This record gives sequence, structure tokens and C-alpha cells, in this order.
Amino acid sequence: METLLFLFPHFNFSAPEKEAYFNMFDPGDDNALLRDENSRFRDKDRKSRLSLLLSKSGSHENVSPEKKATTTVNSTSPATALRWSDSFEELLNDSDGVKTFTQFLRTEFSEENIEFWLACEDYKTTESNTKLPSKAKQIYAVYIENDSPKEINIDHSTRVAIQKIIAKPTTTCFDVAQGTIYALMKKDCYPRFLKSDIYLSLTRRKAPGAMTRRRSRSFVFNDRGEPAFGSDSRL
Repeated sequence: METLLFLFPHFNFSAPEKEAYFNMFDPGDDNALLRDENSRFRDKDRKSRLSLLLSKSGSHENVSPEKKATTTVNSTSPATALRWSDSFEELLNDSDGVKTFTQFLRTEFSEENIEFWLACEDYKTTESNTKLPSKAKQIYAVYIENDSPKEINIDHSTRVAIQKIIAKPTTTCFDVAQGTIYALMKKDCYPRFLKSDIYLSLTRRKAPGAMTRRRSRSFVFNDRGEPAFGSDSRL
């Protein structure tokens, strides 16, 4: 004890253990280190609770919601799904048809086409002229502008024409681009959709498989020139 008093004459051995420990190093501020230690404990506790919360919620996963596989069961009846094959217009007039078609386009990484078309449909119903500029700029920034997040495939002249009028947009400023994307989906995507497993599973039909090989009988001629049938074979 005498040795300790000699080394640390300012040390109060009658103080609580934790406080006494810190007085050995900073006798001038008895409470500062204690507050700093308590703050570290609180920070560590908050981090632990946050980590637990994130692990339970799954919000730590860096996965885009648009790319997650849908787990919603499609309750479309076979009769309804079959009507979608009547025409592309019939498909787009059905909300379930649009959802299913969008799901198919995601498998081809081209969902921006239907999303742009839907955005234009919504844009054209805007009644307030004061809202047109902000909505037009949003559509332009997402789908039209070069290197935009969901840039659609339109020709350069159409892109430039939209760029010139985007400052003072009208309800028809995207009509040409929308028509181009509509024609692309109808001619290119829609036929593949009708042959996809996503669609055929709703109609209770199977995708076309390999061609069935028909059976034939091989034969040879005997010494008298008459045919002699052999074993069955497949062509």
C-alpha cells in the first residue's frame, strides 16, 4: 500500500473501484473518462441492437426491389389468360395482363419498356398544367436522357425533339416515343411472351417441346428380292 501511495500520491483508495482506476491516469478530471467510457458502452449497445434489427428485417441486403423474384401467387383464370392471346391491346387492357407481361419483361431485362409506356399513359391524364413540367422532367430523366437509369431504345431525332420541348411540355410531348416502344413490344416482346412458361403456366398449357420422332420399320431384301422387315427404328 505504501508503495502505491508513493507512486500515486494523488490516488484516492477510498473511492469506488472504477473511479479509482481512472484517477490513476487523470487526477485532474475524475468524471471525464467515466463519461467517455459510458458513452462508448452506449454506442456499442446501440450498434448491437441496430445490427440485430437489420438481421431480422433483412434490410441490410443490397437488393433492388424491382429485381426481387415475386412471390405473389397469380390467380388469373385460364380463360382470362387465353383472352390475352387475342391481341396485344387485350393484354394491356387487363391489369393482371400488364402485371404478368411486366414479370415476363423482367426476365428479359427490358421492363423499362412497359414502365415507360405506363408512365406516359399516366402523364397524359394529368389535368393540372402546373404539374406537367415536373412530371415531364421526371420521365425524361428516367427514360429519355442519355445514360438515364432506364433508358429506352428510341432514335436520336426523337430524343432530341423531346429535349427541345421538355422545358415547356405538352400532354403529347412523349407520344412519338411511346408509339415507338409500343410497336417494339407488340412486334418483338409480345410473341415471345405468348410462348413463355410464365404465360403458358396460366393457361395450363406446356411450352412446345422437342419434336416427336415417328416410328418406322426398316427392311432388307432376301435372296428372292422380297422385302424382309427387320426391327423397329426411330427416324
